[in-house]
Amino acid sequence: MTNKSNFTPDEWKLILSSPMLAGMAVTLADPSGLWGLMKEGMASGRALLEAKSDPSASELTKAVVADMETSAGRGAARDEIKSEFAGKTPAQIKQQIVATLSRVKQILDAKAPGDAASFKAWLKHISEKVADASTEGGFLGIGGHPVSDAEKASITDVAKALGAG
Repeated sequence: MTNKSNFTPDEWKLILSSPMLAGMAVTLADPSGLWGLMKEGMASGRALLEAKSDPSASELTKAVVADMETSAGRGAARDEIKSEFAGKTPAQIKQQIVATLSRVKQILDAKAPGDAASFKAWLKHISEKVADASTEGGFLGIGGHPVSDAEKASITDVAKALGAG
């Protein structure tokens, strides 16, 4: 059973922040205006809620969701993201997200081999849900595309970083 105790505190912070990072990678690829940002942020949150009630979710996924339900867990994830990205441009942040997700992959493969594949697939799923949350282009959502080419590229980047092709 893989849970928080399998990781160092620093590793856990990375794993805990990884669902947010998977969504942020897509949001940064093609910002969708205020409403789009809200929809994309909510899609990330819904993915956490879905995982909570999914009986087939891995133990690691459930542990991350349980920790994110606490103010301490949310704070740790937020603090990790703030410290990583302070003062960086959106392009630099996206590069850092991909690098961080690669590090998460390494940690998972080494310390949670039984849950690694399903957890990485879940993170990719989050990036896809975020991309689907809001139309890109057009005017007030009319005439836009469900998922932009930039978002598709970001999903691919997330999948490659995680080895979740």
